Amino acid sequence: MSAQQRFSVDAALKQAFLGSTAQLRPAHAAAALIVLADGRYVLQLRDTYPTIFYPGHWGCFGGAIEANETAFEALSRELLEELGLRVSPAECRYFTEFTFDFGFAGLGVFCRHYHLVSLQIDTIDRFTLAEGADLGAFSADEILTQLRVTPYDAFAIWLCHHGERLQANDARSA
Repeated sequence: MSAQQRFSVDAALKQAFLGSTAQLRPAHAAAALIVLADGRYVLQLRDTYPTIFYPGHWGCFGGAIEANETAFEALSRELLEELGLRVSPAECRYFTEFTFDFGFAGLGVFCRHYHLVSLQIDTIDRFTLAEGADLGAFSADEILTQLRVTPYDAFAIWLCHHGERLQANDARSA
């Protein structure tokens, strides 16, 4: 890729990410921390649509929770739509959730629910990418130091990778 081509891609990304005035629509969402048996995380390179949060960034697979859906049902639907991946409740366990207060814009509070999905390494060979610009499997170190990642997904990955460092308040004071 020439310097001119890199510049045009970077300019398009910059416009979609920082220069757009397109309306954004927050929603409750479910996301998968897909961890392969070798410890790598499977991520999606988000499209550069200016109508999505963090276009052109790497992030977790998942999406909006529709009316009358549980977080697990939404995640199962999204993984099937985006990757052709069917997950059962046994393969997918709740990990954490983040809340985002959009009250400043009159929109209320929305949650992003994270589930841990543990898969064998060869499972990635059977994925069919139907949404996003690309997919890849990366170590936590690569994700947290080398990739442009959505900040909320980066934090979830950091928690998943370094969660053993967390202690209850009473344990720290002892």
